[in-house]
Amino acid sequence: MTKLAVLAFSGGLDTSFCVLYLKEQGYDVATVTVNTGGFSPEELARIEAASPKLGAVSHTTVDARAGLFQGYLRYLVYGNVLRGQMYPLSVSAERVCQARAVAELAKGLDAAAIAHGSTGAGNDQVRFDVAFRALAPELEILTPIRDLALSRAEEMAYCAERGVIFPEKTKDYSINEGMWGTSVGGRETLDPWTTLPEAAFPGGALGSLPPKGLVIGFDKGVPVSLDGEALDPVALVHRLNDLGRPYGIGRGVHLGDTILGIKGRVGFEAPAAHLLIGAHRELEKLVLSGKQLFWKESLGNLYGSLLHEGHFFDPLARDLEAFLESSQACVTGEVRLTLHPRAFVVEGVQSPHSLMDPRIATYGEANKLWTGAEAAGFAKVFGVQQVLTLKAKNN
Repeated sequence: MTKLAVLAFSGGLDTSFCVLYLKEQGYDVATVTVNTGGFSPEELARIEAASPKLGAVSHTTVDARAGLFQGYLRYLVYGNVLRGQMYPLSVSAERVCQARAVAELAKGLDAAAIAHGSTGAGNDQVRFDVAFRALAPELEILTPIRDLALSRAEEMAYCAERGVIFPEKTKDYSINEGMWGTSVGGRETLDPWTTLPEAAFPGGALGSLPPKGLVIGFDKGVPVSLDGEALDPVALVHRLNDLGRPYGIGRGVHLGDTILGIKGRVGFEAPAAHLLIGAHRELEKLVLSGKQLFWKESLGNLYGSLLHEGHFFDPLARDLEAFLESSQACVTGEVRLTLHPRAFVVEGVQSPHSLMDPRIATYGEANKLWTGAEAAGFAKVFGVQQVLTLKAKNN
C-alpha cells in the first residue's frame, strides 16, 4: 500500500523538487500551501496548477493570515520585537503558523508522513521539525533537501531532467514573501562585506518620491485604522506594505546568530512591520510607566528569541504572551508618521490614556505637583548615595 506524505508546498524550487523526489521514493504526495500573506491570487492559482503537474495527488490552500496575526504577529507588535534592532521575525512567525496548518491537514488525511523542503543549513528545519514533533509526533518527518544536501543548481538540474524548468535566477536567491515581510538570501548575503542590490528586493530600485504622511490608530495595542479608516489588522498590514514598499521602508540586511550556532545573514523588506512597531513603540512611551517600558523591552526580546529559535511551544512563551497582552490595556490612540525614501519619522502621538498632561506639569518649565523647595529637597536626597560613595572613596 502506497504511503501518503503531506508536503508544505510553496511552489518554488525546493518544494517542487520534493514532490518529484518523494514520488520516486514510492510516496503519494499531497501538497498544502499555507498562505501567510505572501501570495497574490495569481500566484496561488499558479501553485495550485503546478502541484498536479508535478504529480501530487491533491493540493490544499489554507488562508492563515488572520490566524498568523492573532496567534503570533500581534505579540510581536506588543513586544516591539525587532531582532538585532532591525529584523522583524517575519519568517519565524510564519513557519510555526504554517507548521500548525500542515500538521492538522496531515492528521485529517491519515497521512503516514509529513514533509518540508528546508535545507540542513538554516533555521527553518529546526522550526518545522520541532513543531511537527510537538503537534503530530506519530508522523514520520521527511526532509529530502536536507538529507541529500543538494545545491540549488543540482536541484534545478534534477527538475529539468524531469521536464520542470526554473528561471536561471532561481539558483542565486531564496525568497520568502509573507505578510510580515520578505526575506532574501543568497549570493551577496553570504559575504558580510557585500550587500544586496536593490533589484534583489521585491520593491526593486527606489525612485524619487515626495514625503507622505499617514496616521495609524491602535486599540489596546492592536492596529485598527489608517488615516481614520477602520481596517482589520490583516487588511491594514497589506495596505501599509503597499504604501511603504515604494519608499523602501523596512529594507535592510540583518546579521545575527542562528539556531545552529553559526552567524547568518539575510536581506529583508518589511514595510508594515517597521511602521507598526515604530508607531506602537511611540504610543507606548506616552501611556506606559517607565518600569513597564523597561521590562517590556526585556521580555519582548525574550519572547522574540523563543519564537525565532524554535521554542514557541515552551510554556514560557504562553506566560510572556499573557504579560504582553496585559501591558496593552491602555495602548490606545493614534500615531502620526511621515514617510521618506528609506526612512520614516514619528511626528506626533495622542491617546486618551496619555501620561503627559501639560495642565499638571511641563518638563523643564512649570508644574503644579510640587514646589521649588520640594524639588530642591528631592534633588538633594536623590544624590545622597553618590555623595557618600565618593566621600568614602576619597578618604
